[in-house]
Amino acid sequence: MLDAKAVRRDFPILDRKVSGGKPLVYLDNAATTQKPTQVIDAMDRYYRETNSNVHRSIHELGERATEQYVAAHERVAEFIGASSYEEIVFTKNCTEALNLVAYSRGLRELKPGDEVVISQMEHHSNFVPWLEVCRLTGAKLRIVPLTPEGMLDMAAYEAALSRRTRLVSLTAMSNVLGTITPVKEIVKLGHEAGATVIIDGAQSVPHSATDVRATGEDFLAFSAHKMLGPTGIGVLYGRREKLLEMEPFLFGGEMIGRVTNEGATWNDLPWKFEAGTPVIAEAVGLHAAIDYLDALGMDAIHQHERKLVERAFERLAHLPVKIIGPPPSKRGGLVAVEMEGIHAHDLASLLNDQGVAVRAGHHCAQPLMNALGIASTVRASFYVYNTPAEVDAFVAALEHARKVFQL
Repeated sequence: MLDAKAVRRDFPILDRKVSGGKPLVYLDNAATTQKPTQVIDAMDRYYRETNSNVHRSIHELGERATEQYVAAHERVAEFIGASSYEEIVFTKNCTEALNLVAYSRGLRELKPGDEVVISQMEHHSNFVPWLEVCRLTGAKLRIVPLTPEGMLDMAAYEAALSRRTRLVSLTAMSNVLGTITPVKEIVKLGHEAGATVIIDGAQSVPHSATDVRATGEDFLAFSAHKMLGPTGIGVLYGRREKLLEMEPFLFGGEMIGRVTNEGATWNDLPWKFEAGTPVIAEAVGLHAAIDYLDALGMDAIHQHERKLVERAFERLAHLPVKIIGPPPSKRGGLVAVEMEGIHAHDLASLLNDQGVAVRAGHHCAQPLMNALGIASTVRASFYVYNTPAEVDAFVAALEHARKVFQL
């Protein structure tokens, strides 16, 4: 079992007092997570002892920086079950990783009559790129609906697949509903239709064990900052044969093999997709974050979050709030709620007054909100350092808000 109280000692920011001296209750982890001293120290050591550009330097610092940068690719590959570091591309964030596939594969390959399948619950980063690519290519965007419970409608998904389907891009876990989707089945059905399958793992990779060889997706995108790592670095996993087929997304230094007045050739994988000076210190931080998560154990993390969600459901049952999405057994570590009579932004502000940090709004999922007939929600999202007492503090702050509004 994960000992959240012991874990908290590694996160100096959690000792902060906010809102006039109240203990910080940080429940905005689906937006970004806090960083342990191990990650902060690793990046600090890099800048103090190793800082240099990578790949072509032949001096000691450059060689050492290159070793650490390559080692970060290898560590990510190990963490998600990839075959080689060649299948790991570092990007700016998960959004850029998804855009890389949308533009390097979708924009170059789709034509009128082709179809792209996504779902109603996608984050804008896995919705808007496909809207734009379909607009530019004349391909058709097919959007899979949800069941009344808030799950992906698998019958509708299967019906959406056809001989015209070229790309499927679906989330592994909704950042609003918490819905966990059956990735292995999604991939199997997509491949049977002849489609390339992309999985948005921004909300899944940080919270449960990932094995891309077991699930079989062609691409997987996620961000370091949602898994205790730094901002500014994301990951695109791509099966080697798929990446070899693709042209680069960005052009310039580092990603080239040879340049002449007449043209250019591209570097080996994964470097052909990493134009310019890369995210070196951030890669070092991501490596440290993965080491930290592995030490805790991904199964233990998943079970810890499940217990927090179950506690939240139990406590919220006594309040006049509506929880959006499926029950605890079918969701990840977050709850999004509505309280009738209070706008989500006002509610979040009142929670902040009690020291409770949550997210309010449409959560970059406006098509989902429109389908649900909801303008906005308050979302509490849990991670390794959150405790049952903080779940209770969240519920108590909601009760305080209800009394303030005399509901």
